[in-house]
Amino acid sequence: MAELYDLAATTIDGRTQSMRDYAGRVLLVVNVASGCAYTPQYAALEALWRRHRAAGLTVLGFPCDQFGHQEPGTEAEIAAFCSTMYDVTFPLFAKLDVNGRHAHPVFRHLKRERPGTLRTTRINWNFTKFLVDRHGHARARFGPRVAPERIEPEIVELLGRVA
Repeated sequence: MAELYDLAATTIDGRTQSMRDYAGRVLLVVNVASGCAYTPQYAALEALWRRHRAAGLTVLGFPCDQFGHQEPGTEAEIAAFCSTMYDVTFPLFAKLDVNGRHAHPVFRHLKRERPGTLRTTRINWNFTKFLVDRHGHARARFGPRVAPERIEPEIVELLGRVA
């Protein structure tokens, strides 16, 4: 079974990004969408990134159009939306699937490590969040209703410092 750091994903601008490049960092991996009721979470994710990136946090946003066709745009449109509407500077990736036959390996791995309610591996909606420790292990999974700022104490704990 592959480890997270054995995997790669395509960035929003078309480059291959090895997850190994994030080794030693705490990751908050989120499936995002531009037309979702939870889209305003972009602002809180960006705030976490800015507040804790120097200490070792990286937020990774993975656009997904599997839930209510809420991410219909191209990668260029998604990048422009995130930049213009939420001043997003954390890494964004190309649109992908998080469920089903074509689920991206990063999400297959994270769902296997941290199943959801009733041990299901299925992601139910946009803005599901996986908190990954510095060794590449998914330590927690949070549903879309969990605001990013509520995760901050756990992030700080994994970063190994007091808020």
